[in-house]
Amino acid sequence: MAKKKVKKAKAKTKAAAKKVVKLKAKKPAAKKAVANGLPRPSGKPFGQAGKALDGVKILDFTHVQSGPTCTQLLAWLGADCIKVERPGVGDITRTQLRDVKGADSLYFTMLNHNKRSITIDSKHATGKQILDRLIKHCDVLVENFAPGALDRMGLTWEYIHKLNPRMIVASVKGFGPGPYEECKVYENVAQCTGGSASTTGFRDGPPLVTGAQIGDSGTGLHLALGIVSALYQRNRTGRGQRVLCAMQDGVLNLARVKLRDQQRLKHGPLTEFSQYGEGIPFGEATPRAGNDSGGGQPGWILKCKGWETDPNAYIYFITQAPVWEAICDLIGKPEWKTDPDYAKPPARLPRLKAIFATIEEWTMTKTKFEVMDLCNAKDIPVGPILSMKEIAEEPSLRKTGTVVEVDHPTRGAYLTVGNPIKLSDSITEVKRSPLLGEHTEEILTKVLGYSAKELAEIKTSGAITPPEKPAKAEAA
Repeated sequence: MAKKKVKKAKAKTKAAAKKVVKLKAKKPAAKKAVANGLPRPSGKPFGQAGKALDGVKILDFTHVQSGPTCTQLLAWLGADCIKVERPGVGDITRTQLRDVKGADSLYFTMLNHNKRSITIDSKHATGKQILDRLIKHCDVLVENFAPGALDRMGLTWEYIHKLNPRMIVASVKGFGPGPYEECKVYENVAQCTGGSASTTGFRDGPPLVTGAQIGDSGTGLHLALGIVSALYQRNRTGRGQRVLCAMQDGVLNLARVKLRDQQRLKHGPLTEFSQYGEGIPFGEATPRAGNDSGGGQPGWILKCKGWETDPNAYIYFITQAPVWEAICDLIGKPEWKTDPDYAKPPARLPRLKAIFATIEEWTMTKTKFEVMDLCNAKDIPVGPILSMKEIAEEPSLRKTGTVVEVDHPTRGAYLTVGNPIKLSDSITEVKRSPLLGEHTEEILTKVLGYSAKELAEIKTSGAITPPEKPAKAEAA
């Protein structure tokens, strides 16, 4: 009996050992399924594996430009963006700069593509309940209200985080913590306080703001990156966080080369500035430099054929050192290649104004596109000044989706800017902006799960409709 028991025990041990071997053999297969913690590469064709941000749900409390720029970009990348608007009013830009009577303005339509609109009265008790449910449902809340506005609505960070610890709360503000934290900021204010305006314009003229919306749209782009980073970190930590982008900070980031030059001034004049070549002393701050290149290569905007009648018949021309000899040949000045006053960059510095005047004599005999073709053939860096009309009509920009034509139910077809970020496996589709409250019922029922009975009660409660105007008293 004892021998039989020993044999049985040995047999069990062998069987268990075989199981262990089998389990060990399976482990390499599991490793093949996941590499570096990532799933195996999709077998679907590129462009058919879904959008980059599929599954991400955005609660959009933004308005005007900085916030909508951010949320539109996220929506282009595949996020479900639910825009919350006041009943009967909506985003203020729906009616600003309106060009088609009765239709949402281009200001609004060009900043709110691919979004869904729900109208909610946040001061109404039922409206507040709907917002709470949206906070629990969404991944990111984005807002660009005036300082303190979200807190006054009762949506403090602590309140939101308690409802949804995974929620990321992202904000655009004018300034970061400091003496101006409570100040409201608009585009041009941001350009002025972020250092752009003081360094834009000509030396003998006033500071200038740029036509590019580097304060609003520039900060919105910064915020989008912050949100995506917070989403990525949440995969590791499981919790949300606050993301802040101040407009002053965003503008300064885009004007960083001017902060670079401010520090270089301590060690002597900025030799690449035309001001230096003209023998004009530098002050204590980075000066306005007209059309000087910020990268150290002398450059200027020059007239081209037709400049007398066309305000955009100009080209930006850079006298880059490696192609100086090619420039000399092209403009009919081959003697400059060996002339000690022109052959080397240091010798050219005090003569830049005269050099560009000579180059301009040549560019004025040709259209800006002819100059571009001739220069590009010699690797000479130039850039034609393109008008918005030329950009709107450029076929290559349509082909790449940089400029897109979109149809709208009330205003008809219009042009808009497409997604500037091109991904090979996440194809962008630009859809029209939503009508005010267009998706209210859809979001309440299909997203938040309200029943038909509850929907009917919400409709009659006044939580999603504009307040009724008091009836006018009849004349006696």
